[in-house]
Parts: sequence; structure tokens; C-alpha cells
Amino acid sequence: MVEPKAATRKPHRKGTSTADVQDNRTQYLSRAVSKSLEILELLQTRQSSMLLNEVARQVKLSKTSAFRLLCTLQASGYLTQQEAGRYDLVSEVRPIVSSRFLMRLLKTATPVMSVLGRELRETINLAALFENRVEVIAVEESPQIIRMTNVIGHILPPNASSLGKAITAFQPDERREKLLRSYGLYRFTEHTITDRSQLQREFNISREQGFAADHEESVSDGYCFAVPILSPSGDVPAGISISLPKLRIRNTEQEDAFVKALKGAAAEISEALF
Repeated sequence: MVEPKAATRKPHRKGTSTADVQDNRTQYLSRAVSKSLEILELLQTRQSSMLLNEVARQVKLSKTSAFRLLCTLQASGYLTQQEAGRYDLVSEVRPIVSSRFLMRLLKTATPVMSVLGRELRETINLAALFENRVEVIAVEESPQIIRMTNVIGHILPPNASSLGKAITAFQPDERREKLLRSYGLYRFTEHTITDRSQLQREFNISREQGFAADHEESVSDGYCFAVPILSPSGDVPAGISISLPKLRIRNTEQEDAFVKALKGAAAEISEALF
């Protein structure tokens, strides 16, 4: 019996780094697979069905190429075609696609949050949009002894917390209504907004300014500012915020500086994520 030869590993050429090896592998990547995953994440982020031309425009494909991928995904059981030619994710697939997106979001946002936390020395929070809720998925704690804290898995009130408002405000009307109905309009402090008309004005202001604020609306003596993380299509699947005790708020200039830093961080995350 002939013994098989032991496998030998060829050494890298001198001067070849791991990054070079990874770059060389890009020649083997499948553009069709990459675009298919992009379509799945697009439908997950949008949380609603989409027409062929909408999908083609968002993933930057011709209608013919997009149609071919949509048909393949539908035949494979990942998509369903509804009335008027609209495509949507099969319900069983949504958790899988959502998990993949969340992993990429965390990998992208965590180092940005760490840098922001060191610069501002206050608690930085990351939240994501799920089917019927806005949920905290990462927290960078403040090094201060007296600080605002948060908990991963905490479901945020869409009418009171800055992250809840920032993400909810940018959703389509039907989606926004679903989030409000699912959580309810509860009063947490004397400053909480529970009136529908006033809350709608608050959402309008958040969209115009590009951020939402929580001035003791969810927790007494707590201030929080949040900005949405936008996809190229304008969808908002996540948001980032800073929270701190009221006693460390000095003036509006300081608040403006917080918002400016958050917008910069959100833009950095969005650029790397999408």
C-alpha cells in the first residue's frame, strides 16, 4: 500500500503580507453571489417589498441582471413575489439575513464607538431596527464615575429615548406606526411626549435636523442625543447616540458639538457598512 505524501505548506514569497494574500483572493469572488447577498440585505433593511426597477437601482445593476438574480433567489426559496411584481423576503429567511447584517454592523461600528467614547468620555450606544422594535446592540461605557448606562438587548421607547426617536422618525409612515403600536406611548417622566400630534412634530424636527434629543424624557436627570445611520437609499436600519447626566451639560454649544461628533461617526459607519 502506498502511503500518501504529507501535505507541505509553501512559504509566502518574501515581502508578501497577509493583506496581499487576501487581496489576491478577490479575483475568485463571485459578483453574482455578492449582489444576491446585497439584494437580501436591502430587502431586510427596507422591511417592505420592492419592485424590480427599485432593486436594480439600489444595487446598481441593469434590470436584466437584477431580474435574473431575483428569479434565482425566488426559485431557491429566499424570496417571494407578491402582487404587482413586488419582491419580498420569505419570513423564515429574515432572521438569517438580519443576523448577518447585525454582525457586519457591530464589526464596523464597535471601533468607531470606542474612539468616540475616548474622545467625549461619555456613554456611546448603538441600536438597530428589528421587525417591531428598536433595540440596543452595543454599549461603550463612559469612564466617568457618575454616568448614564445602558443594557444590550434593551428595547427603546420610540417616543422618549433619543435613539428610539432618531430611528423611528426616519421610517415610512406605516413602519413608524407599527413601532409606536408595538411599544405603546408610555410616560416615563414629566417630560415624556405622549401626545400624538406633539410626537409627530418631534419626528418632523428630527428629520429636518438629522438628530433626536432626549432631555429627561426617558430618565430623570439624563440627557441623550442620537443620529441615524443611513443607507445610500435613505433607509435607517440603525442609530448611534451619546448619553450623559444632566449635571455635565453646560450649554447648547456643547450639545451641538456632541451632535456634530455623532454625525461624523454615523457617516463613517455608513460609508464602511454600505
